[in-house]
Amino acid sequence: MRYKNIKKGRFLGRPNRFIAHVDLNGEEAVCHVKNTGRCKELLIPGESVVYIEDHGEDARRKTRYSLIGVEKGNLMINMDSQAPNKVVKEWIAQGGFLPGITLIKPEKKYGDSRFDFYLEQGDKKIFMEVKGVTLEENGVAMFPDAPTERGIKHMEELITCKENGYDAYILFVVQMAGMKVFKPNDRTHPAFGEALRKAKKHGVEILVKDCLVKEDELKIAGTLPFEL
Repeated sequence: MRYKNIKKGRFLGRPNRFIAHVDLNGEEAVCHVKNTGRCKELLIPGESVVYIEDHGEDARRKTRYSLIGVEKGNLMINMDSQAPNKVVKEWIAQGGFLPGITLIKPEKKYGDSRFDFYLEQGDKKIFMEVKGVTLEENGVAMFPDAPTERGIKHMEELITCKENGYDAYILFVVQMAGMKVFKPNDRTHPAFGEALRKAKKHGVEILVKDCLVKEDELKIAGTLPFEL
């Protein structure tokens, strides 16, 4: 997936989880933050170099700009929480997940959850949940960056899907390149790590994909090993 009209700035502050202020060539730009996570390790006032998408004059929008990327040292990190589903859909459609997929249905409800994708490959019926990963420490990608009861619920529902005859997948999209391994962030939310390990024991497949990340592009690149 590609963005248009990307501009480089410096992060100034985040008055709430939806809005960021960015120094753009000496002027303060108000940006929509396309990630409601904390991202405290990424967005450091006065220091972090960020990338914003300029949507131009659009009366339908409350803000002209969207914050979509940030530099962390030598790392370029895409922090658009809508991007993982878009790149996964492209990847599936291009045959990257499984050959012969005959149906791709986003946002499919099952039980008390709504999963990111329902897929069919012949007689095989598949539910897939996608999680974007923007947290890293020393080359280790981790999820989540904050407690996620919703994530635990998804793990339980994927187990139910598996027990009812569906194939079930949890796919972590690491929105940066160069990571060595993926791990659940047991320090921040041990219950999610426990839920992920339980899901694997019950037959839920775990996939971790890293990405090619540019200022204006995000694309699934390869498979990353994981440790539970």
